[in-house]
Amino acid sequence: MAISSRFSVAVHILSLLDIEKEGRITSDYIAGSVNTNPVVIRRIMSMLSRAGLVTTSAGVAGAKLARPLEQITLLDVYRAVQVDISDELFSIHSNPNPDCQVGRNIQDTLETAFTRAQNAMEQELSSITMNQVVSDLVRRAAAN
Repeated sequence: MAISSRFSVAVHILSLLDIEKEGRITSDYIAGSVNTNPVVIRRIMSMLSRAGLVTTSAGVAGAKLARPLEQITLLDVYRAVQVDISDELFSIHSNPNPDCQVGRNIQDTLETAFTRAQNAMEQELSSITMNQVVSDLVRRAAAN
């Protein structure tokens, strides 16, 4: 799967930072909620910080949102945790047989379709704010 779990973990982190905004929650606390190692959380928090989505202070545990949730889209989060080109939604096998008519043309054919699909996904992610995500989480928690 080309989209790693970093994306959903990053959304989880940002959601917790908003829901628990009265205090500075630690990577240990977040790791407990995500059910992962705090090192994973700190690595993703670093990515979110570099993208300007969270702020951290040296020597002070915890993090804060860098801007209101209404100003953070899922596309912002997706791009923050994308490490490199290999994190594109779709990958095309790199060594098809050039002596085969399909092998010779498959990459160009798929690249066009995959680029359209990637663009559609990014358009959809850009239309959803973290505020919408957190509102849905709160609504679901209240229903439980």
